[in-house]
Amino acid sequence: MKKLILMAAVAVFGFSQAQAQDEIKFGVKAGVNFAKLTGDAVEDADGRTGFHIGGVVEIPVSEKFSVQPELLYSQQGLQQKESFEGIDFESKLKLDYIHVPVMAKFYVADGFALEAGPQFGFNVGAKQEFSAGDESEEEDVKDSVAGFDLSLGAGVSYKLDNGLFFQARYMFGLSNVNKDEEEGFDDNLTNSVLSLSVGFMF
Repeated sequence: MKKLILMAAVAVFGFSQAQAQDEIKFGVKAGVNFAKLTGDAVEDADGRTGFHIGGVVEIPVSEKFSVQPELLYSQQGLQQKESFEGIDFESKLKLDYIHVPVMAKFYVADGFALEAGPQFGFNVGAKQEFSAGDESEEEDVKDSVAGFDLSLGAGVSYKLDNGLFFQARYMFGLSNVNKDEEEGFDDNLTNSVLSLSVGFMF
């Protein structure tokens, strides 16, 4: 009898776990970044347009609330243009990150959700490109860029019944991008990114 009860309990637990697993959704997303750095030294600089791509997991907590961790590759940075004696000079700072946002999602209507949460970023590349006329050169400045970047984000998303979804999100940086003020940058610089995404939940 005890064995029968134990087997029944295991079967019920296994069924409930299978249901829970079915509720967890996995997906992919990609989109465009409108990124820049904020700080007194770069207030006149333009942003860098790049892209992001990666995977997402949506974990339901209740009917209206879920948690969505993501793993993304993201292009960020800025660019500046100046003219001197009829020659145009351009400088681009190219920052590449692996981001792990963990977004809380609250569904306010069918398929429509508000999102907010932290993002943990890891710099995987930093290059400064200079160009003047037909001449250009690029240098690696990764040693001057902080390896870790913390941001807070908020946005909206809309998911269709077939799994296709759309997102708009703004990430506000809290960490100084500048690792060493004596090498390269001379100000407290933070990332600022508006991203538009399209994805699919399987």
